[in-house]
Parts: sequence; structure tokens; C-alpha cells
Amino acid sequence: MASYLLVLLLLCILGQSFGQSQLKLVTVLYRHGDRSPVKAFPTDPHQESAWPQGFGQLTQEGMRQHLELGQFLRRRYQGFLSEPYTRYEIAVRSTDYDRTLMSAESNLAGLYPPNGSQVFHPGLNWQPIPIHTVPQDQERLLSFPLSNCAYYQRLMNETEKTELFINMTKTYADFLEMVRNKTGVESTTIASIWSIHDTLFCEEKHGMTLPDWVTPDVMSTLQFLKNFGFQILFGVHKRVEKSRLQGGLLLDQIIKNFTTVSSLKPNGQLKMIMYSAHDTTIVALHEALNVFNGLQPPYASCHIMELHQDSNGSFSVEIFYRNDSSVAEPYPLTIPGCAHHCSLEEFIKLTQSVIPTDWDKECMMNTGSTDTGAGEEAEIFQWRNPLGTRDSHVKRAWLRQIEQEGRVSIRGESLKQLRCCDCILSQCSADVLPRRSARIFRQCSAYHHLYLRSSSTHHQCCAD
Repeated sequence: MASYLLVLLLLCILGQSFGQSQLKLVTVLYRHGDRSPVKAFPTDPHQESAWPQGFGQLTQEGMRQHLELGQFLRRRYQGFLSEPYTRYEIAVRSTDYDRTLMSAESNLAGLYPPNGSQVFHPGLNWQPIPIHTVPQDQERLLSFPLSNCAYYQRLMNETEKTELFINMTKTYADFLEMVRNKTGVESTTIASIWSIHDTLFCEEKHGMTLPDWVTPDVMSTLQFLKNFGFQILFGVHKRVEKSRLQGGLLLDQIIKNFTTVSSLKPNGQLKMIMYSAHDTTIVALHEALNVFNGLQPPYASCHIMELHQDSNGSFSVEIFYRNDSSVAEPYPLTIPGCAHHCSLEEFIKLTQSVIPTDWDKECMMNTGSTDTGAGEEAEIFQWRNPLGTRDSHVKRAWLRQIEQEGRVSIRGESLKQLRCCDCILSQCSADVLPRRSARIFRQCSAYHHLYLRSSSTHHQCCAD
């Protein structure tokens, strides 16, 4: 009997078996840890100087929260992830905010404490592990809602005209006006009231004295309205359409990762993909999956998606949500229409409606316009490689050089209006561009995965 139990234990450790399935890939998405408020209202006695690192920064409590989460992930995936850090097994991406980058660092300190040869300084129980990010204005995977989408803005305008939204506004009109008067802000709406609650919540959590008008009932009402604000961002009205423009982008990438792993040979090395992001990121994904509980995800809350290979060779998906560190195991989530242990094929089928086919085109749907606002006096360009990440250094260098040659004037917001086309730059001929740009064209043609489009001249490198 003892030998039988030992064999069973070894199978679990070596194969990370869950029932009759074997774990193949884990996707982890978490919110950053405890932070200072992102701003203060005009009458708030606690302005930015009251916080050691200023607004929107990870606190030591937030660091501890993510150290604990990393330790939890180590325990949960012991035997699946190698004990020492192995760079082939994990990929980490964060949004480009101090608090998310530092949360990832704290989390990895708990997940991969150095042992043996990985200790590079005596007494230092930490080792550097790479965390990847992109500039905030280029983030399309982890920072929601994406505001530069005309159709999404229209859907939000429609949401504010729904009976539910109008009734909520009327019901809490006096409360919103009271908050406006007490805080000194110019306006308070259902959509913006979250920031007042956020500031007061952070201050209360860190032992600061709240204004006299902030009673427990006021905080309770602010919290209720804040949660409703999260609900309307991606749901309440036309959830599927909103999700295609927001959380569906992240879900699409997760499904692509699962599909790739399911088609690889059994010796695939990548075991975990980790995303460090925000409460709205989790909400956007949960709405896309139709599992949102209607509540703001707490600090260091963690959404887990596991890909399993069943004994018959097929693949399945299991989803978990850890929003309470006092509970030993995360809560299982089940998407409507499937079991918790959902076949990958069925999972893809059930979520297909929220996956965008062409985000840029869908953002222009039903808006009555295809104008990007770039203007005809300037040429606006965008570059993107086949993986969807943009080469910002090349982009900006080229724009600066074009500007220096007197061809265009690129200023401020114009950089956000960049457009791309569907052809590879190296397939185009330099002679279709104005002569004085040929040298720049040749320089950039070395980047065989870059794309080009001129939106203001008749010289088009690529056919539509």
C-alpha cells in the first residue's frame, strides 16, 4: 500500500496530473498590489506629498501581497514549474506602469527564490527575472478600456441612454451633487465617481483621517456606484459588442497561445505566461468570458487559465479566480454552456462571438466615418511586425528624419493617429515615393517585417 501511494505521488509531482489530465500551459493575469491613489480631489487634505512615492505607486503592502501570490503560485505549480528559474518556462509581460512592473517583480521574488548556483550575492534571497512591456500609448493587450475606438465610444454613449443607467443617475442625483460640493470637483457622474471612492479607500486603508462627511453609509454608496461603473465599461449594454473591442483582444491572444501549445510536440518548454495589469483588465476578460461577478477585483487578485491534455489526447481548459488570499484554493469559474473542465474546441466555439476579426475595422463600424483625423497637411505612418508589436524606435526615428527633410510636421497627438497597411515594406519599390524620401525608405526596408502607409499623398507603397 505504501509503495502504491508513493508511485501515485510521484506521478502527480512529475506529470502535474489533475484527475486524468496533464497540465500543459498556465496563463496568469493579476492586478497590481496595494497602491497610493491615482489622484486627490481639490478639498482633500491629503495631497500627493502625503504619499512617500507620490500618486499611483505600489506600496510596501502591495509588494507583500504579490510576494505572497508568487509563493502561492509556487506551491500550486510545484512539480510543473522547475524549482530553479528556467527562462524557457515562463514569459512575463506587464503594462508600462511602475505599480504593475514592481508587482511583477515582487511576484517573481516569491515564485522563484534563488537556490544554489542561482544565488549571486550571499544573503540576498532574490534574483533578476526579465519582465517585458510596451509603451503605454502602444498597449493593446492589457490596458482596458481602449479609448481610441469610435464604435466603443458610441456603445458607451448608448449605455448612458439605457433605462438602467438613467434610473441610476436619477436615483443618486442628490448624492452625486453632495459629493461634488464636498470634494470641489467640477462634476460627478456615475462613470467618474469611482475616483472619489478610490482616493478615500486608499487613505482609509493607510490610516489617514477622512473628512467628516465621509460616513460608513457614504463609503458604502460610493463603493456600490464604483462597482456599477465597472459593469457599464464592458457590460450592461451590448456586452458582446463591447467585448469584441476590449477584453476579446486579450482572450484572443490566450486562445492563440493555447492552440499553439496544443499543436506542438509534447516536449514544449513554455509552461507559464504571466500578465501583470489592472482591475479593468481582469473585468474586461471576465466580461468577455461572461463570468464577471460585478465587483471590482481587489489588489493582487489573480485570474488563472490552465490548458490540460486529457488521457485521450484532446485538450481542455480550466479557469480559476483568486480574489481572497485567506482561502486556500482559488474559486473555479465556468463559462456559460460548458463544464468547468471545458474542451478546448468547445471553449473556442463558445467564445468566438467576442473575438474580433479586424479590430481597426470593427472600431469604425456604424460610425458613419472612416476619417482618422490625421489631416491632409501631414503624412502619418505606422509600423507593425507580424506579431502585432510595434517598433516605436524605428517609427519615431523615421518621423524625425522626414520632418528634418521638410516633408512633414509631426507634432504631439499626431503620433497617436498612425495607420498601417497590409503589405510588407520590402515588397515595395522606392521609386513610388518622392525622391527625397528614397534614402529613408531604403534604410527602413531592412526591417522586413515593417509596414508602411502614406495617408496624405497619392504615392501609395502598397495597394489596398
